[in-house]
Amino acid sequence: MKKELIRLVDCVMEFDGEAVLKSINLTVYDKEFLTLLGPSGCGKTTTLRIIGGFETPTSGEVLFDNVRFNDVPPYKRKVNTIFQRYALFPHLNVFENVAFGLRVSKTPREKIEPAVMEMLQLVGLKGFEKRDVSSLSGGQQQRVAIARALVNKPQVLLLDEPLGALDLKLRKEMQVELKRIQQQAGITFIYVTHDQEEALSMSDTIVVMNNGTIQQIGTPADIYNEPVNAFVADFIGESNIIDGIMRRDYLVNFSGRDFVCVDKGFDPDEPVDVVIRPEDIDVVPVEDGLWTGVVQSVLFKGVHYEIMVDSGDFLWMIHSTDAQVPGTEVGMKISPEDIHIMHKSSEVEIPSEEGEAE
Repeated sequence: MKKELIRLVDCVMEFDGEAVLKSINLTVYDKEFLTLLGPSGCGKTTTLRIIGGFETPTSGEVLFDNVRFNDVPPYKRKVNTIFQRYALFPHLNVFENVAFGLRVSKTPREKIEPAVMEMLQLVGLKGFEKRDVSSLSGGQQQRVAIARALVNKPQVLLLDEPLGALDLKLRKEMQVELKRIQQQAGITFIYVTHDQEEALSMSDTIVVMNNGTIQQIGTPADIYNEPVNAFVADFIGESNIIDGIMRRDYLVNFSGRDFVCVDKGFDPDEPVDVVIRPEDIDVVPVEDGLWTGVVQSVLFKGVHYEIMVDSGDFLWMIHSTDAQVPGTEVGMKISPEDIHIMHKSSEVEIPSEEGEAE
């Protein structure tokens, strides 16, 4: 049974009369790695700042362990924050950077060294105690920032796009490290990013946001395989999104023909968005295809080819391990379970009751 740690209830945030958060309802559980994911300006950092106590919502409630925390300042919350700029102290070595919070809180001297060494061991920097922080790599500096944030044993660590300044290879390495550190430390991480790969690779729960609202909450597999609307489908990975007509339950029309699908509950002949992932389309001989098109381009992406196929009414993106020849007519096949039908709506309402939003 998951233990609820934080709950945002109908939180609204306005700046100069403009709502940047619109009635946010969100539950965060103990020892969970939760990621707030969305494009710039969607409200994810504002949500993080409300949890950290750096902003007070215009209306709504912030609950920690079912206690109202709206007006509790950051230093009185069992929360620490790591920003993209790590704000390390350049005049202090690694040990003293990590020990800083303990000294400020007047931790007994004999307890400081074992606590610092435990954190350096956790983040893989044992032996770096006397190093000058300015001599460290970006990834090592981030590890120091994490150790400094964790040494005071917060219940929650807030991370605001902390990998943004790192190069691609180091970013991927740190994704693995952050997840390991979170699991070993046994605390809640709330992570903000606009990078879909980061969210999918690290999170227990992803909260997709857009225009100040929550679009979908779920596991990485749920978010990727069962997006609730076209925005989520397009933002998480790559998708083909085409206009369709839902003829009746389990039958949709697009690209000039009817396709069997697994969706139901739509009005007869309701206009819908049809979402199909590029990897779910098979390229087959013309005579075997459910519909056909002409190959426009083929781009090698390392693990697959990205093939663009023009069916006359839509330019399809297909990911395949088999190359095709531009100008060739090909058939395309899709399984019913790989056709995802969405209502023609850019936003959805997320239920606030526990369990329904998961």
